[in-house]
Amino acid sequence: MKRIIIGTRGSKLALVQSEGVMEQLRTIHPDHTFELAPIKTTGDKILDAPLSKIGDKGLFTKEIEKELLQGNIHIAVHSMKDMPTMLPQGLVIGAVTKRLDPRDVFISRDGKSGPGLEDAVAVATGSLRRRSQLLAFKPGLDIIEIRGNVQSRLKKMTDNPKIDGIILAYAGLARLGMLDIVREIVPEEIIIPAVGQASLAIQVREEDESARSLVAPLDDPDSRIAVECERTFLSELGGGCQVPIAGLALVRGESVTLRGMAGSLDGKTVYRGMISGNVASHCAIARDLAVRLLDEGAKIILDEIYGTTPK
Repeated sequence: MKRIIIGTRGSKLALVQSEGVMEQLRTIHPDHTFELAPIKTTGDKILDAPLSKIGDKGLFTKEIEKELLQGNIHIAVHSMKDMPTMLPQGLVIGAVTKRLDPRDVFISRDGKSGPGLEDAVAVATGSLRRRSQLLAFKPGLDIIEIRGNVQSRLKKMTDNPKIDGIILAYAGLARLGMLDIVREIVPEEIIIPAVGQASLAIQVREEDESARSLVAPLDDPDSRIAVECERTFLSELGGGCQVPIAGLALVRGESVTLRGMAGSLDGKTVYRGMISGNVASHCAIARDLAVRLLDEGAKIILDEIYGTTPK
C-alpha cells in the first residue's frame, strides 16, 4: 500500500475541495492511502491588502507548487481560477475535475428576503473583474473592498451596516453546503465569471507517471476543454489579478461557446464578445476572441493598466 500526500491550501473551502478529491481517489485506488497536507500561501498570509497590490502570479499556488517540485507532496489540489496561465517548469495539470455552476451569486446582508443586486447601493468584493462589471451594470454603485475566506468575508459584510450585499462564487458555497444564503444567481450577461471558476486543478510533476495515472480518472474532458479555452483567452490578454478580465466557455457536444470581457477598473469601458466553434479548435477560437477585443479597444485599457500589453 502506497502513501500519497495531497497538498492544499488550509482554508475551509480548500480543505473541503481537497477532501472530495481524496475520497474519489480512495474509491478508485483502494490499495493506496491518502492524506492532506495544508500549506499556507502568500495570498493566505496577507489579508489586509487588495490582491492586485500584493503581486499577481501564483499568490495562492506558489508555495504548494514548491512543495510538489521538491517531492514533499505527490499531488496538489488548486481552485482552477487561482492557477497562473503559465505553470512552473516540471509541473502539469493531471486532471481538471467536473465543473460545478461557474456563475457568481449575490448574497444580501438582510438575507434571502433582502434587496437584490439591482437595488443594492453598496456591494462588497475584492475582485477587479467583479468591480468592473458591477460598475458597468450599475454606474455609481459603491464598491467596498473585502478579502478573506468565505466565512470571514460574510462576517465582514454582516459587521458593516454600509454593505448591502456581497458577490461570491456559486461553486464555493455549493461545496460548503451554504447555498441557502444565496439571494440570487448573477447571470453572465451582468458578470462573466473568473476564468476556471468552479473547476479544480489537480497538479502533478510532469515526470511522475505514477501520480499522473493515479489522477487521470478524475479528468472531465468537457471541463478541461472549457477551462483550456478560457485560460488561452486570458493568456492572450496577459491577464491576472491586476486586470478586469473574465471568460466563460460552455461545451455542448462538439461545440464550444466562449464569452469574454476586458474592462476598465472603473467599469466605464467594457469590451465583451462571444464566439463559437468546434471543440477541436477551442484554443484557436479563444485567441480569435482575444484579438477581436484587443482590436476593438481593449488594448488601450490593458496598456493603461500594464504600461504595455504583455505577450
